[in-house]
Amino acid sequence: MCGICGYLNIDKRPIQDSAVLKDMMCAIRHRGPDDEGFHIKDNVALGHRRLSIIDLAHGHQPISDENKSLTIVYNGEVYNFFELRTELINRGHSFTTQSDTEVVLKAYKEWGPACLDKFNGMFALAIWDDRNKSLFLARDRFGKKPLYYATFGKTFIFASELKSLYKHPEVKMDVDRLALGKYLAHDYIPSPSTIIKGICKLEPGHYLLLKDGDLTKRRYWDFHFNVDPHRKSNFELTKNIFLELLRESVRKRLISDVPLGVFLSGGIDSSAVVAMMSTLMDPSDIKTFSIGFKEKSYDEADSASLVARHFKTDHHVKIVDGDMMMEVLPKILDIIDEPFADSSIIPTYLVSAFTREHVTVALGGDGGDELFMGYPSFVAHRLASFYDVLPRPLKKLAEISPKILPGGSNYLSLQFKAMRFLRGVNCPGPIRHQTWIGSFPPDEQRLLFRDSQDQALFDPRNIYSESIAHFDNFKDISDLDKVEYLYIKTYLPDDILTKVDRASMATSLEVRAPFLDKEMGDFAGTVPNELKLKGLRTKHIMKEALKGLLPDEIINKKKHGFAVPVGSWFKTGLKDSLLETFEKSTVEKDGLFNYQFIDGLLKDHFSGKMDNGRKIWALFIAQMWYNKWIKK
Repeated sequence: MCGICGYLNIDKRPIQDSAVLKDMMCAIRHRGPDDEGFHIKDNVALGHRRLSIIDLAHGHQPISDENKSLTIVYNGEVYNFFELRTELINRGHSFTTQSDTEVVLKAYKEWGPACLDKFNGMFALAIWDDRNKSLFLARDRFGKKPLYYATFGKTFIFASELKSLYKHPEVKMDVDRLALGKYLAHDYIPSPSTIIKGICKLEPGHYLLLKDGDLTKRRYWDFHFNVDPHRKSNFELTKNIFLELLRESVRKRLISDVPLGVFLSGGIDSSAVVAMMSTLMDPSDIKTFSIGFKEKSYDEADSASLVARHFKTDHHVKIVDGDMMMEVLPKILDIIDEPFADSSIIPTYLVSAFTREHVTVALGGDGGDELFMGYPSFVAHRLASFYDVLPRPLKKLAEISPKILPGGSNYLSLQFKAMRFLRGVNCPGPIRHQTWIGSFPPDEQRLLFRDSQDQALFDPRNIYSESIAHFDNFKDISDLDKVEYLYIKTYLPDDILTKVDRASMATSLEVRAPFLDKEMGDFAGTVPNELKLKGLRTKHIMKEALKGLLPDEIINKKKHGFAVPVGSWFKTGLKDSLLETFEKSTVEKDGLFNYQFIDGLLKDHFSGKMDNGRKIWALFIAQMWYNKWIKK
C-alpha cells in the first residue's frame, strides 16, 4: 500500500526542481515508509511513497514501460493480477517485475481506460502518457483508496491525501462554506466536495483524463440492482453462493509477501471473514486483533474472544480506556486533514497501531453492512412507514418522548435513538437517512452559524445535493433499495472507508475488505431486499448462511458499532479542552459560530438534560481542524 501525488503545469511550463514534489511526498510518508521514487519530465511531476507488500525487491515506483512512453504511480492491490498478467503475456507483453503495478500499466497500454473493467481490487492511480501528453487518474469501484485533485491557475495537482495538496504553493486554503455545512449535516464531507474551495475528491468508480488543458471525468462502474427472482425461491442455493463468494474473496486477499492478520471486532462481518480464513489455512496461524473498552456499554472484546476461541486463532487483545484514547487525539487531528466527525477513527487507529506491531496486512469486515442492510437505520426506515399511519395523538406523545426518556452517555442510549428517529422520520427519503446519521440538519445550522443571511447555504437541496442526486438515480426500485444505494455511494466511501484508510495508513498498515470484492458486490445487487432485511432482522441472508459456522451468540447479537464514549469524555478528561476551545471570546473572535447556541449545547450536556455528545464532537473536531490548518 502506498501514497501517490503529482502535478502538471497545464501551460507546459517546465518543472525546474523537485522541491515541491518532495514536500508533497513527505506529507504522505506514513503511507509508504519503505521506499520513495519520483518522475519529473518537462511539465509533469509524479511522486510515490511505498509500503512494500508484493514483490518486495522489484516493486519500486514510478514504473515505466519499455520505451518510456507510459509512467505510473499506483496505490493499491489488484487481486486478479496473476490472471491479467497471463492474458497480457499472451497478447505479446513482457514483464520485468512480479508486481501488480506493472500489470496495471501494461493493461492500460493494451486496453486504455477500459482496463478498469478488468481490475478486481482497491486502487488509486495516475498514468502519464508521454505520447499524447495526457494524464489519466482512476479510483476503485467502492472507493477503498482515496484520490484528491484540483486545478489552481495553470497547475493541475493530485494526491492520496489533502495534506499533500496543501504543500503545493499554488493551493489556496479557502474554506468552502457550503462544504462545512455538508460536514455538519453528514459528519463527513460527501464526494466530490472537500473542505477547501477548488479541491475535489474523485468519486469511486470514476476516472479523469487531462489532455490539452481539458479535464474529462467519467464513471466506469456503478452498483446495479439486477434482482434475481430465483434468489428467494432457491434460498439454500443463494446462501451457498454467498458463502462461496466470500470464501473466494478472502482467498484472493491472503496473497502477500509479508505477515498478515485480521481485525476481529466480534461482529458478524469480521467473524465471517475469520470463519472463511479458517477453511483456507491452519486456524492457529490466523492472527486476530481486537480492541476492548473499559466502558462496558461500548465493549465487544468478549464477543471477539468468543470467536477467537471458537476457531482457535492466535488472538491478541488490547484493552483501552478514555485516557489512552484521548492521548492519541493530537495524532488523530494530524490524520484527518478535513473535518471528519466519526469518533470511531480513534479506536480504529489504536487497533491499527496494535496490529502493525505484528503484521503488515490485515483483513477487515467493511462493506457487509452496506451490501446486506446491516445498519439500524434500515430498520428505522421500515418503522417509519408504520409511524406515518399513527393517529396524531400518538405522534404527539412520541414527539415528547426524548424529554422524558433517560439520557446518559451509554452507547446509543434510548433517548439518543428516539431523538434521531423523530428528527428524520418526516423528511424525504434521501434527506431522512442523512438526518438520522448526521449531527446538524439545516434548520439547526441556521441557529449555529453566526452569519445566516445566505439562505442558499441552508437549503436542504444544497446541503444534501449528493444524496438527492443518488436517490433520484433510480425510478423503478423500492425506497429501501435506494437507501442501500445511497449508503454505498456516500457513507461507505466517505465515512467508513475514509476512516479505515486514514487510521491504518497512519500506522503503515494495509487493510483489505473481502466484502468489497467485485463479484460480491455484483451478487449483492441480485439479492432482493426481503432477504437482506427480513421484517426487522438485518443481514438475514448472512445470518442464515453462517448458521453452524459461527456461534449463535454472534449471529443473534445486536449490531454494535465501533463507537467511542465522547459524551462522557466531555464531562471528564476533555472538559477543560472543550471549554477552552469554545471560550466565549474565542468563538466570537473567529466569527463563525453563534456562541449562545454552543453554550446551550454544552450546558444541556453537562447537566445531563440532553446527550449532545455527538453534536459537540462534530463542532469540536471542526474547530480543532480550523485551528490547525487555517487559523495557525
